[in-house]
Amino acid sequence: MLTVRQIIEGYPKEPRYLLAALQDIQENQTYLSVESMKLVAEYLGVPESRVFSVATFYKALSLVPQGKKVIKVCNGTACHLRGAPKLVEALEQELGIKNGETTEDGLFTIQTVNCVGACAMAPVVMVNDRVYGKVTISQIPEIIEEERKDAA
Repeated sequence: MLTVRQIIEGYPKEPRYLLAALQDIQENQTYLSVESMKLVAEYLGVPESRVFSVATFYKALSLVPQGKKVIKVCNGTACHLRGAPKLVEALEQELGIKNGETTEDGLFTIQTVNCVGACAMAPVVMVNDRVYGKVTISQIPEIIEEERKDAA
C-alpha cells in the first residue's frame, strides 16, 4: 500500500489534479481521511475547504473507511425494474450489514449507485471493477463466496 504522500507526489503541483489525486488515494486507502485531504491541499496549493468540497460532492468518494471489496448495486431505472432492490436485501442478509455499511472484518461494503451504464445487463452488481450482469437473488451467495476467495 502506498502512502498518501507517495500518491500525491506522482502528480504535478497543479490544482487541476485534485480529483484524480483524491480518487487514487481512495483506491489505495479505501477512504479519504482528514489528514490525507490536508496533505493534498498543501501539496496542490488549494484551500482545505476546496478539497473537502470536492470530496463530499462526489458520491464515489468516501470520508469513512470502505471495505476491501465495495459492492455497488446499480439502482438505475432498468436495474431497479429488474429487481435491484431485492438484490440489496439479499446482500444485506448475506453479509449481516445494511446498505452503506462495512462488515466488521473490513472486507465488504454495500452501496447503491444511480447507474453503472450497463443497462443491457440489468440488474447489475459491481464488486470493485468486476461486473456481474443479469444477477439473481440466488447468485448472491456465489458472488460473495467468489469475492471472499479472491480477497484471500
